[in-house]
Amino acid sequence: MLFRIVRRLILVVVVGAVLREAWASDSVVTARDTLVYKDGDRVQGTLVATSGGVLVFKSERFGKLLVPAADAVVIKGDAATKAAAPRPAVAPAATSAAKVPLSDKETAVARENERVTIWDQFSSGVLTAKVRDFFGPLHGRVAFSTEIVSDSAERNNHSLEGRLSRKWERDEVQGNARYEYAETNDVLTTDVLKASGSWRHDFGTRLFTQYRPSAEWDRASRKKGGPSEYVLLQQELGVGYNVFTGAARKLRLGVSHNLFDTWALEPSMAHTSLGVPSAFEEIELRLPWQMGFTQRGVWYPAQNQSQGWENRAELNKKLTETLSTSIRHEIRRDNPDGNAQDFTRMKLLLGLDF
Repeated sequence: MLFRIVRRLILVVVVGAVLREAWASDSVVTARDTLVYKDGDRVQGTLVATSGGVLVFKSERFGKLLVPAADAVVIKGDAATKAAAPRPAVAPAATSAAKVPLSDKETAVARENERVTIWDQFSSGVLTAKVRDFFGPLHGRVAFSTEIVSDSAERNNHSLEGRLSRKWERDEVQGNARYEYAETNDVLTTDVLKASGSWRHDFGTRLFTQYRPSAEWDRASRKKGGPSEYVLLQQELGVGYNVFTGAARKLRLGVSHNLFDTWALEPSMAHTSLGVPSAFEEIELRLPWQMGFTQRGVWYPAQNQSQGWENRAELNKKLTETLSTSIRHEIRRDNPDGNAQDFTRMKLLLGLDF
């Protein structure tokens, strides 16, 4: 008799535990995390991990996103949301009743909320997340500019450029590529392809060294009075001093030695090589309203000829965390090479940052 009573008590306890787990699982709703960008955009999903200053966020619509921790915050959802009141006891027959189906209107609204539109797939945030996932620790920018003018002449100007960069504790590497094309009255006036790179290594907080190679292919040069074509390879090796190293402002001064190699392709083949010293200065400023300013100037104190110089200044404004616009002014005069085209350019660009 005692054995039967104990067995029944154990059976009651087991059945009660099973029913309690079923009740709890049915009354708990897992909440979603919310990824909030600085511009207010929100993405629903789950925070997977935070590693190396990057948020790994699995969104419901766009898949895995890699977002710098400085660009967004994650609002954690409640681990569980309990039912407000215990369920009343119901008859066994009622527990097996089917759920009330949604109306046609409710079903349409639910499908519309779950649907990923084409604008979601090609929005700037989704594109940036996909590019960031592809390049990993590399950061960069893709920008373009176009202009079509019709007054006393028909002018078409187009440019496309890209940039990749990566930073370590003491090293920074950057690569750039740019293509510019322009016509005036169907006559080619600009057709330039340029690629450049830079590597800077810091010795402590003040001294640094850098190497800056660049290649320029100009198919519409007017430097010698008529149409000509050349390829210019410039290599700059220098040392410098960090005057300001704060997050909001940076100023670098230095000296370099430059090696110019030029291959003239038209109207006749020729090759020249020249070594020239130079002095440079670089400025980086972080301004209010998500604006930034960068500038680099180089002076070539060449002997027995006009002293050359070049300068590039750019004012950048972030429209969102992924879109930005910038105004760039570039000027080059009396390049020591003697063949490279002088120019003055002012550009308005729209860019996608990642």
